[in-house]
Amino acid sequence: MKRTLFIIIAVCSPLWLSAQVTLDSCRQWARQNYPAIRQYELVQKSAEYSVSNAARSWIPRVTLSGMVTYQSDAANMSDVWETMGLDAMLAAMGQDIPDLYMRKLQGKVQVDVQQTLWDGGKSEAERQTAEADRLQQEAQVDVDFYQLDNRVMALYFGILLLDEQQNQLTHTDSLLRSNLKRVQSLYDNEMALRSDVDAVEVELLSLEQKQQQLHYSRQAYREMLSLMAGRNITEETLAMPAEIAMMPQEESTRPELHLLSAKSDYFASQRKSIQSLTMPQFSAFAQGWYGYPTLNMFESMQSGQWGLNGIVGLRMQWNLWGFYTQKNRMNQLDLAQQQLEVQRDVFLYNQRLQRKQESTEITRLTEALDNDERIVSLRGRVRKAAETKYENGTITTSELLQKIADESAARSARSLHQIELLKAKYELNNL
Repeated sequence: MKRTLFIIIAVCSPLWLSAQVTLDSCRQWARQNYPAIRQYELVQKSAEYSVSNAARSWIPRVTLSGMVTYQSDAANMSDVWETMGLDAMLAAMGQDIPDLYMRKLQGKVQVDVQQTLWDGGKSEAERQTAEADRLQQEAQVDVDFYQLDNRVMALYFGILLLDEQQNQLTHTDSLLRSNLKRVQSLYDNEMALRSDVDAVEVELLSLEQKQQQLHYSRQAYREMLSLMAGRNITEETLAMPAEIAMMPQEESTRPELHLLSAKSDYFASQRKSIQSLTMPQFSAFAQGWYGYPTLNMFESMQSGQWGLNGIVGLRMQWNLWGFYTQKNRMNQLDLAQQQLEVQRDVFLYNQRLQRKQESTEITRLTEALDNDERIVSLRGRVRKAAETKYENGTITTSELLQKIADESAARSARSLHQIELLKAKYELNNL
């Protein structure tokens, strides 16, 4: 029996725990449901491809080519010898003159292999640029997620405020109904007027209208939060976030600053790319082909046969055009870097203002809460005294209803200040 009971509790406890939704769970669900979450994987893959392409610049480049040509004319050494009279001279000496001429139909099938020895730092600059671009794009997604967290937090605390207002209206409703019974009893005993009963009922109807309006507002907020979280939480109970310790105002870790730093690193990688364009490049190469004519032209003239050929060597290339544009491109990067510094200063300035504003708000709410408990206690005592006075006929129904409204307003103000103070602390930590 105990074993069965333990199994039931173990199975059902996750359901009980999941009945309450927390702020952290809403943030996590919203991030998972946010379309930009897929961008992380896309950015990572894109960077991998770019880095892979930069690394492959060191792989030997192999080119296969072929060509066939027919020329209108070609070299003919026999004609040259005849013009110079060498054929007659050799004939008088009893020597035969070989026919040496190039065929008009020529062609070859060629393989070129090139191996980079030093590319002036171009491939390394491309790799760093790809990595810096990846970090920059991921930082931008982090900024989007930070803004998403703020929107979720605003909705979450907004729902808590509306829920607390609903609780206070429910408390006021119970007070009015208990007093309605009291007034109705006095009316039945001909100790109160019908107008007194009507006055309490009017207050109840007005309260029901407020509750109905509040219900639609709560429903709209919950539907918005459900849409962002990607799951239905319209009927779930939202847990009150735990109290948090105030973080010291150290160096900011906001994602916007990370984005600016990532952009600065990207500009630094761009500088290296520009510098690599002004550096010489060295490579080794090899060419091999089968065709006609061969490198031994006299043999080709004599035999007319196709043959194998090969060349190996070193090559140096230095594109001097990069020197003409380097200064202007560097100046452009300097201006972009200066703009980043201005954006950073503006951001930190606004952040300091927001911190001051939030700190002032926390101080105000803390001082207000110090008095709220005392005010609620006193308003409750005044309301109870008013109920007694009404039964004794020393005050009117309007005065009694006013005391009830005063207590309700004090309770609402206390609950409002409590949630607003917690919300302000979370917002200050997020800053």
